[in-house]
Amino acid sequence: MEADSKARRTAGTHVLEVSMRVLVTGASGWIGRGLVPELIAAGHTVTGLARSDAAAHALRSAGAEVRQGSLDDLDILREAAASSDGVVHLAFKHDIAFAGDYAGATATDRAAIEIFGEALAGTGRPFVVASGILGVLGLPPGQVATERDGPTADRTVSTSGNGRSANAQHTLALAGHGVRSSVVRLPPATHGNGDNGFTSTAIGFAREKGAAAYIGDGSNRWPAVHRDDAARLFRLALESAPPGSVLHAVGDEGVPIREVAEIFAAQLDVPAVSIAPDQAGEYVGYLARFWGFDGPASAEATHDLLGWRPTRPGLIADLKEGHYFA
Repeated sequence: MEADSKARRTAGTHVLEVSMRVLVTGASGWIGRGLVPELIAAGHTVTGLARSDAAAHALRSAGAEVRQGSLDDLDILREAAASSDGVVHLAFKHDIAFAGDYAGATATDRAAIEIFGEALAGTGRPFVVASGILGVLGLPPGQVATERDGPTADRTVSTSGNGRSANAQHTLALAGHGVRSSVVRLPPATHGNGDNGFTSTAIGFAREKGAAAYIGDGSNRWPAVHRDDAARLFRLALESAPPGSVLHAVGDEGVPIREVAEIFAAQLDVPAVSIAPDQAGEYVGYLARFWGFDGPASAEATHDLLGWRPTRPGLIADLKEGHYFA
């Protein structure tokens, strides 16, 4: 592995040689709140990008250093990356994306990735970017997505447009410019205590509408992973993923949405109801466009490459613990 790399991988075992100074964007977000203590416990020094005083306070309380700024502050991003041994890019403008400006959110993401790539070019340092699994790979519904599907470092894929898939491909292409780049694809149900993502949003809609909805027979499946397991994979990718790696943070290959909705119903004391696709917006709001999507995914190649295996509860077991409904 590159001389500048601070970790090595031997026969599937990860041996930390020298601690890294790691820049993390989105460090106070859902994944970041798991990753920061994971990195610090492994001996790394973390600097988190913070766009608010509240985020800065949370990061300092977690033991991280703080760099004030946002994804729009490209000069700050460039300087922070250049002074780091590695970068983990988790931040994404979900607020404007869910408000309808997905193109704007992905354009900001692309600009940040390009700046990080320029700062790290020729150094052999690691650059890990978060991406998504569900619906972005262009696979037929129901086909199990693997790490080889969609953009990879050795496959020619158009990077035109503003999609996160194109941004992931650009990240992987940095491997040809002296960056140890990798992409960690996250499931839509990245769950755990404190989750404010898709799972908690779906529960909120079920509570508001007085019904837990699934589309058709509800047999469509979502992959899932516990946040803590995902955080550990980001650390392993930073420490030892080969250049151009695509990794899947998948614990549950596919959880039927009907089973999820039935747990919602039991916990909230509301009915679980089958709805037609054109009713989804009424019951699950902006989740409608993918609530009925069947997108199982595998992580076998990730297991083999990095020795990563989930140890935390799966989605159904986590829901049954009750913290989502407290």
